[in-house]
Amino acid sequence: MNGVKPGFEFREYTVFSGEPSECADAIVTAALDGNRSCAMMACLNPHSFVVAEQDEQFRAALKSAEWLLPDGAGIVWAARRLGDKTVSRITGPDTFLAVMERLDAKSGSVFFLGSSEAVLAKVRDQVALHYPNVTVAGTYSPPFKAEFTQDDNQAMIDAINAAKPDVLWVGMTAPKQEKWLARHSHDLNVGAAGAIGAAFDFFAGTVKRSPPIFRSLGLEWLPRLVQQPRRLWRRIFVSGPIFAAAVYRERQTRRKT
Repeated sequence: MNGVKPGFEFREYTVFSGEPSECADAIVTAALDGNRSCAMMACLNPHSFVVAEQDEQFRAALKSAEWLLPDGAGIVWAARRLGDKTVSRITGPDTFLAVMERLDAKSGSVFFLGSSEAVLAKVRDQVALHYPNVTVAGTYSPPFKAEFTQDDNQAMIDAINAAKPDVLWVGMTAPKQEKWLARHSHDLNVGAAGAIGAAFDFFAGTVKRSPPIFRSLGLEWLPRLVQQPRRLWRRIFVSGPIFAAAVYRERQTRRKT
């Protein structure tokens, strides 16, 4: 893995286990090294793990990520249960901000793929306000549909490649964004790409992120559950126990070897 020290091994995944700053540094280095290899960043949490168990394409996409972030507190808990104390939580939104800060210092460029035109307009305004040296090379709001057509995909690829950004940010929710990036990474003329989902809305201010105290306690999900119970209850009360059981089985397996 480019710029990544050996990470936390869990089942089929190698999860980044360095400091958050190291992760952001590695992404920016890949983005600006001139290789234009579309090195991919993705996030792993208990819910995405459970979904990937039933979705082979999603599982393959997560495994292909150059940087697979321990985005959920459950991943850190799993690492502790399996004897790895080096893993600390690194969220997609926090990594996005850290990378943008570094790109600002180096006058880098970005492209935003996903969300609505209204949100993307707010994203542009926020970049201009907070990261004035970062060039927004382009934005693209894809059609809202379950599956993109070949023409849809080609239009997105053409727009990105015409802009030639250093970093491509993709916010189309999981697992759609990860599968799209993995499927088209070889067609994209970008240095690095990150699947960051809700970070678009957090950054634009259209969705309020949980307060820092909840994040520091590993409870970022709690205020969001209160705000969006119908959307998030399955992630917490169904995926959570399934993931915990998988960790228990992995622990038992490792004890026997």
